[in-house]
Amino acid sequence: MPSALARKQPSRFARPISHTAKMLGGLTPPVPQAILRYMAKYSVSDLDRTFSALADPTRRAVLVRLKYKPGLSVSELARPFSLKLPGMTKHLDVLSDAGLITRTKTGRTVAVNLSPAPMREAIAWLSRYEHFWTVSLDRLAVLVEEDGEQ
Repeated sequence: MPSALARKQPSRFARPISHTAKMLGGLTPPVPQAILRYMAKYSVSDLDRTFSALADPTRRAVLVRLKYKPGLSVSELARPFSLKLPGMTKHLDVLSDAGLITRTKTGRTVAVNLSPAPMREAIAWLSRYEHFWTVSLDRLAVLVEEDGEQ
């Protein structure tokens, strides 16, 4: 006597196979090839790396600490954050790849220092577009003043 598993009963949720699916040779139509050529040729600029590194609040806080206390070790940098050393090292790798810090190894200690050149490039890029938001902020100030007078 065949077991319950051997006897196949149609599920009440099963749908009939459509004529198109039969013609295509299965239930799922073929997936078109993905277009990856644009992403494969995409290269990240120095400015992109800088802004990407600055996007994280922990990395920005690390840069502030290094501004006031240059030459801190990795463990000294990690201490005020809820990070283990591997987590801090990953943040430092991102900052280093962006050129925002330099690391110097002396014996077993790695000292970390700021490197200001990428920040200067980012500020120069932002300053080219400053007039756009300055005009908007000036307009906003005028509207607020006019609203306050009424």
